Parts: sequence; C-alpha cells; structure tokens
Amino acid sequence: MCHNGLPRQLRICRRADFLACYERGSRHHTEHFLVFVLSGERSGMPTRTGMAVSRKVGNAVVRNRFKRLLREFYRLHREELPVESDVVAVVKKHTGSCKFDYALVCAELLPLFGRLTRRGYGRQKQGRRA
Repeated sequence: MCHNGLPRQLRICRRADFLACYERGSRHHTEHFLVFVLSGERSGMPTRTGMAVSRKVGNAVVRNRFKRLLREFYRLHREELPVESDVVAVVKKHTGSCKFDYALVCAELLPLFGRLTRRGYGRQKQGRRA
C-alpha cells in the first residue's frame, strides 16, 4: 500500500520552531500569503513545512479549507521547496473572503518557491567557506 501523506518528520509541530522561523527566517509576501523561510540551521535534515491560519481569516470551515489546500500543496510539491529549511505559510486575513482553490494556491506559491530555489535558499554555497 502506497502512503502519500505528509509524515510528521516533514511538518513543523512545536511552537518554538514556528517562533524561530518567524524571528530568524526570511519573509516573503504574495497576495494572499506571508511565507517565512528559515534555512542554514538544519543541514542534513529534510525540509519541514508549517502553516498558520488566524481566526481573522474566517470561521473553522474556512480555516480548515486553507489548511487542507496548503497541506496538499506541500505534499505534491516537496521537490520545489528549498532544501534543508523550515517553511511556514501564513494566510493573510483578507484571503477568507476570496474564492480560493488549489489552482490559486499553486499559482501564488510555485513562482515564489522557484525564485527562492534559484536564489539558493536552503543550499550550501560553494566557495563561500573560509
């Protein structure tokens, strides 16, 4: 049986890990998301993902829908994420009033993660060591 879920070791679960990402990570804006990427502290470890959806976004049904969409995006696009990093996506509060689906999540986050990967987030730079 093939299991295609998002295993626990690929998720950020502890509050301290979320806070580290918020405080020391780089911040990237899209129209509906604020994405924090903390790289360089987890060498040799897989990329972990997390999400935060405030009550300001909407009721529980709306918040859970965003979490399902983000989990599905993370699960299907693991290869596009920066390696050896922690990635947290925060849904902006005005997003709850939008008609939002998986295609829009991909349209916003895939170009962002493509830019981050090209810039070298989560990768060791060659020749920079002393």
